[in-house]
Amino acid sequence: MKKQSAAWLLTVFILGLLAVASLTAQTQQKNDSQGKGDTVQLNVDLVTLDAQVLRQNTDHIAWKLKQNDFVLFEDGVQQKITNFSQDTLPLSIILLIDRRGCLDPFSDKIRTAVTETIKNLKADDELAVMTFSNKTELVQPFNTDKKKVAETLAKLPIHDDSATHCFNVAFYDAASYMREAGNPVGRRVIILITAMTKGINCGKHSSEEVRIEVLESGSTVCALVPHEEGEILEARVMHGITDVGKMVGVGTLNVKSLIEETGGELASAKPDNIEFLFDNLITRIRTRYAIGFVSTNSKRDGSYRKLKLQVVPETEKREGKLLVKTRRGYIASKEKK
Repeated sequence: MKKQSAAWLLTVFILGLLAVASLTAQTQQKNDSQGKGDTVQLNVDLVTLDAQVLRQNTDHIAWKLKQNDFVLFEDGVQQKITNFSQDTLPLSIILLIDRRGCLDPFSDKIRTAVTETIKNLKADDELAVMTFSNKTELVQPFNTDKKKVAETLAKLPIHDDSATHCFNVAFYDAASYMREAGNPVGRRVIILITAMTKGINCGKHSSEEVRIEVLESGSTVCALVPHEEGEILEARVMHGITDVGKMVGVGTLNVKSLIEETGGELASAKPDNIEFLFDNLITRIRTRYAIGFVSTNSKRDGSYRKLKLQVVPETEKREGKLLVKTRRGYIASKEKK
């Protein structure tokens, strides 16, 4: 069994290197002149942030903070927070499920855990289900009927261990669908379920295009990564192939960069602990703070503007050291000529 496993991993590695060699001939699109991966093009004057606040010592959620507990800066200039809420916005969640792997990344244990958690979502929370390997498939459009979503999860397309992990196509398609169909007043989240977090880009959509599409969709990216022995080995092999590809100039996508840029989080555990982990992830998403402001810089010049959100010193004296996770900046709207 061990010899077969070693031979299989060697075969995967060789095939991966051949794929890298082939992809080096493809042209890669250059990054925007802005050079910022964490920017969002907004067409309205109201700028919104989705912020998570954790206690640094325990990683527990900092509950029930008030609007005056926060201070917000744009390019170093303090801004007035005009919109503030927690646990009031409905959720718009896309479950983005990897269907490639030597082991099924969406095993029966994981499906059961996800199904049990979504039963407890609020009536106006909506979910969509997308699967991907070489291509992306929308298997369940946004729906507030959790029973119907659970039925969809029970009959997903079979996983294909000969396909590739096209993360760039999957995230671009998920973000595009979120922009088109997600609740415009909801809290938008893309939850990736996969055994790995790096991949070589497939076909169209550069990593920069993917980042911009995700950020313009207003989505927070999170990932649920189940860890079994076989999946860990496969992830190491695929991550190695991706690193080789990056060194020789092939486009790659690291999901962790999307998580960091959108202020999301990555949760990983053995399948036996997935139910608690997924339920906890949804709770943390639910309790994020929604913060909005209108910039004091009224110029519609399309410039990049850096954001910094923090809690005031008096709050940290009361609550202890806090960690704020949110997106880092945006691109102002631009007047049409």
